[in-house]
Amino acid sequence: MAEEETQSASTSRGFASMEHEKQREIARKGGTAVSRNREYMASIGRKGGQRISQNREHMANIGRKGGQRISQNREHMAAIGRKGGETVSRDREHMANIGRKGGEG
Repeated sequence: MAEEETQSASTSRGFASMEHEKQREIARKGGTAVSRNREYMASIGRKGGQRISQNREHMANIGRKGGQRISQNREHMAAIGRKGGETVSRDREHMANIGRKGGEG
């Protein structure tokens, strides 16, 4: 009986043993309290960004990986190209200049 009492006492204590909604309520309060000080949160973000961006090799590797990853999705890349083409082709003057240069060459 003592073992059962110990087990139930340890499982009914602490954040992890609370009902999910109670956990969310507590977490929400914490997030709200922290986010009230927007300037403080912005300064934390700036410090983190400045710190990581000082390592240029690391940042280059991140960019390279992202580029390699996204360029594997041919459908996505085609959609980007179409969107760019549609935007550029709306600029009649720009398209006329391209046409004139093409005719000259």
